[in-house]
Amino acid sequence: MRATIAVADYGRGMRESDTEPFRAIRDAELSLLTSETRRDATRTAALLADGFVEIGRSGRRWTAPEIVAALAEEPERPAPTTSDWLFNRVAADLVLVTYVIRSDGSESRHSSLWRTDGPVLVFHQGTVVAS
Repeated sequence: MRATIAVADYGRGMRESDTEPFRAIRDAELSLLTSETRRDATRTAALLADGFVEIGRSGRRWTAPEIVAALAEEPERPAPTTSDWLFNRVAADLVLVTYVIRSDGSESRHSSLWRTDGPVLVFHQGTVVAS
C-alpha cells in the first residue's frame, strides 16, 4: 500500500517530512483499510473509541457496533491505493487525518478524527468523488 504523507501542525504549514509523531495514527488508519483487520472484530473494535461514529460513502451513519459487525462480514478484498495524506493536529490529543482512496476505478475522500492515546478513531467520513 503506497501512501503520500503531508503534515500540518497547529497552522505551521505543510511539511513533507517529520511524520514520525503521526506514525501510529497512520499505521492504524492503514490497518483499518485491510481485510485482515476489517474481518477481525476484536482488532477493529480495539481501534474505535467509545461513541465512534462513521458517515459512510453512501451517507449512512454507523455506530461502532454496527461497523464492526458489517466489516466482519465483508468479503476479502485487496487494500486500496491511498494518496494525498494530511495530518492536522486540531487539539493536543486529537489529529484530523484526510486522504484519498482509489479502488475499483472509483475515488473517495476520507476524513478521520483520531485521539492520540491508543490511538483510537473517534469519527470517520468517506465521500465519493464524482467522476
